[in-house]
Amino acid sequence: MTTFRISEAAALLGVSSDTVRRWVDAGRLTAERDEHGHRQVNGVDLAAFARAQVEEVDGGRSSARNRFRGIVTDVIRDAVMAQVEIAAGPFRVVSLMSRQAADELGLDPGVVAVAVIKSTNVVVEIPGHERVAGHV
Repeated sequence: MTTFRISEAAALLGVSSDTVRRWVDAGRLTAERDEHGHRQVNGVDLAAFARAQVEEVDGGRSSARNRFRGIVTDVIRDAVMAQVEIAAGPFRVVSLMSRQAADELGLDPGVVAVAVIKSTNVVVEIPGHERVAGHV
């Protein structure tokens, strides 16, 4: 069974360790103490909690499931195109769009935006594992 320390759970959820501790104390997220008295969150419980958080924030109707809410950090415009950069938690999302679309959306640094990503090609990696599934 995979377990996560409070700090690891916080990093995965994009919140502070104190926030995770408050959620545990309030009973929103379960945690057990290890042999040293440190709180640990079961990986299955953490995944269920993370999923519930996404469902609460998601709202709206869309076939796209990959939604990253963040703040616009940079917009580079030329005559035809715009490059928009969004900081969504620890993630940097860059989108290329028409200048007209960026202007109509009012995209400028400091604006809250949601990057909605619909992709048929998603690469999944496991940190620290050198082997690729199916290859030795």
